[in-house]
Amino acid sequence: MRKRILTAFTILSLLCVKAQHSDFILINNNNGATIGYSPTSGIKILTVDGLKFKDLNKNGKLDKYEDWRLPIDERAKDLAQKMSLEQIAGLMLYSIHQAIPSNDSGFGSGKYNGKPFSLSGAQPWALSDDQKTFLKDDNLRHVLITSVKSPEVAAKWNNQMQAFVEGIGLGIPGNTSTDPRHSGQATGNTKAEFNAGAGGDISIWPDGLGLAATFDPSIVRKFGNIAAQEYRALGITTALSPQIDLGTEPRWYRIYMTFGESPELSTDMARAYIDGFQTSFGKDEIADGWGYKSVNAMVKHWPSGGPEEGGRDGHWAFGKYAVYPGSNFETHLKPFTEGAFKLDGKTSKASAVMPYYTISYNQSKDGSNYANGFNKYIITDLLRGKYGYDGVLCTDWLITHNEGKTPDEFDGKPWGVEDKTVAERHYIALMAGMDQFGGNNVMGPIIEAYKMGIKEHGKAYMRNRFEQSAVRLLKNIFRLGLFENPYLDASESAKLVGNPDFMKEGYDAQVKSVVLLKNKANLLPIKDRKTVFIPKNYYPSTKDWWGNWSSPSLDYPIDLELVKKYYNVTEDPKKADFSIVFISSPYSNNDGGGYDLNDRKKGGNGYVPISLQYNSYTATDARDHSIAAGDPVIDPTIKDRSYKGKTVNVSNAMDLSTVLTTKNQMGDKPVIVVANVNRPMIFNEFESRVQGILVRFGIGEQAVMDIISGKYEPSGLLPLQMPANMSTVEKQLEDVPFDMQCHTDTEGNIYDFGYGLNWSGIIKDSRTAKYHK
Repeated sequence: MRKRILTAFTILSLLCVKAQHSDFILINNNNGATIGYSPTSGIKILTVDGLKFKDLNKNGKLDKYEDWRLPIDERAKDLAQKMSLEQIAGLMLYSIHQAIPSNDSGFGSGKYNGKPFSLSGAQPWALSDDQKTFLKDDNLRHVLITSVKSPEVAAKWNNQMQAFVEGIGLGIPGNTSTDPRHSGQATGNTKAEFNAGAGGDISIWPDGLGLAATFDPSIVRKFGNIAAQEYRALGITTALSPQIDLGTEPRWYRIYMTFGESPELSTDMARAYIDGFQTSFGKDEIADGWGYKSVNAMVKHWPSGGPEEGGRDGHWAFGKYAVYPGSNFETHLKPFTEGAFKLDGKTSKASAVMPYYTISYNQSKDGSNYANGFNKYIITDLLRGKYGYDGVLCTDWLITHNEGKTPDEFDGKPWGVEDKTVAERHYIALMAGMDQFGGNNVMGPIIEAYKMGIKEHGKAYMRNRFEQSAVRLLKNIFRLGLFENPYLDASESAKLVGNPDFMKEGYDAQVKSVVLLKNKANLLPIKDRKTVFIPKNYYPSTKDWWGNWSSPSLDYPIDLELVKKYYNVTEDPKKADFSIVFISSPYSNNDGGGYDLNDRKKGGNGYVPISLQYNSYTATDARDHSIAAGDPVIDPTIKDRSYKGKTVNVSNAMDLSTVLTTKNQMGDKPVIVVANVNRPMIFNEFESRVQGILVRFGIGEQAVMDIISGKYEPSGLLPLQMPANMSTVEKQLEDVPFDMQCHTDTEGNIYDFGYGLNWSGIIKDSRTAKYHK
């Protein structure tokens, strides 16, 4: 008898195994979900049929949404019906950018977004008062994370946040997100969008153009899988990526985050990226490929922000229009409709979509010109209707806010509805088909929009409309297992994020992204331990997103201690056997250029060219008149945005001087240029003077040094055309790929899409056969 009792006890213990962690408790249901909860949240654990469930709404019974055995659709619908109007409105919010530790968390001091803060006292993972307010009072559950102090701090902040929301309302978990944080640009400087440095250790990979330069979707899929594991270890469950805008406009500065200008390559890369992020396998899978290692992919930006008129970006009023002079609108949809919405993996499609800020000029059948997030034709008729997409639609950040006083002021982006109130903009977006509002921390305007809808459509209609969005949003939380266990073991997070295996995979991808453009007389590789001269670079003062100016500096572009591992280093060009000059493609501040307030003050329209060359540029071949309209709200006197005949200078013009001066100093000895390319550039200003040219896309210097020294052979291919001159840039059409005359170098090689060299010459392989113009 005693033996039977012990056996029964043993079976029961196997069904539910409890483990205590420092800030949460785990209960393992045998052959079922692992339940994680915080003892501080006040919730109880229910036992039904010998299994454990969380009583998230504290009503003492098992509701459908709490039952992890049920299909996710059924759980999401049950919860949406239980939610109050205010709770659904909070679910529709996506926070402004949050740092860990927060600016007001009571930890440390410093500068964030150019603004100083001074705090003291609390732990770095503590929730700030502002965070507690928007989580509790505004029912916000979607949080955008920027910088983190370390993986361990991020994991502990996640646990505190999840414990806080677990104990209030219906116990809906938080769903945190991030902009891309794995590239050298995200971790090393502030060029990454809204990212003050990702912080902590994380594997480093190429950015969009760099991944595209590998011409290998399997590398991108591997990146997605590894990045998803690191995101989940940081508590991040949604990626605000990939950016699959078709890069057909070479002057657009955000082109570096795209997969280039090829519709076919961009489509395959998009599919691989999303499959890698969203797919869980084996014991980690919950259902349909989703699970505990999955990360939602919010693909952006529908229907492509690539064809910006004149290359000006939609974050500012001067770049609000995307234009289609080549009638090529449908081509820009292909990375979405054939890639993001037709995955190879079981998750089937990207779980969320973000439209871009731009007005897709004259593309709506009803003749309206609203920005994509307000445009019923773009959202409901096309995306929801024609293409059958029923996932989450989230606006880009701050589209419902008021715009700045001048077109170059970084503020709200309500393009097309500038004359509406904040609440009216929310209503227009909701009626267009949007589910969520990026950069909004307060639910008040959504409640006002709901009341506007009642007046027009009635209460039943609006309640149904809100529940429709709630179900979509909730499914993206249920799929990841967050309702069952959102908690992290901080020590395990510290071990996983940036572990040696992940770092090596990222580094291998960096090497494969480097493109060798020129190798005169087979100069490269330089395997002998020769003596190299590396000139210093002048870094000009530039303006960041928020209008703050950096201090100019003169410094080495690479750590000389790294160079000494390969070659002897000298500061005297006369003693050097060869030189390596590091430059960046021409740029004009962080807004990408295209508008100059001084020109407006002097009586001009404010619009100026965007140059891809280092020398002073005059736009003699620009259009006589702009395609899109002027500035109807900020400055109604402007009817034309043409910049023909105007002259501009790029910020880093000294890079060209450095190359040419170094060549003069070196005489007949070889000069190798390493160009960090953020968008296409004009090579004819210096190419004939140098013996070697390598292109990198936002990666570190070590991969380049490994190729120059012969440790690895180059294999990267150009994902974009490199124009022969600025005349061909002006004459190309913003929405058309492959329509520029490309640079031809002294060796007779053409810097066209798909071009690249290895040690044997021009690369011709299965990749170039598959992806071509």
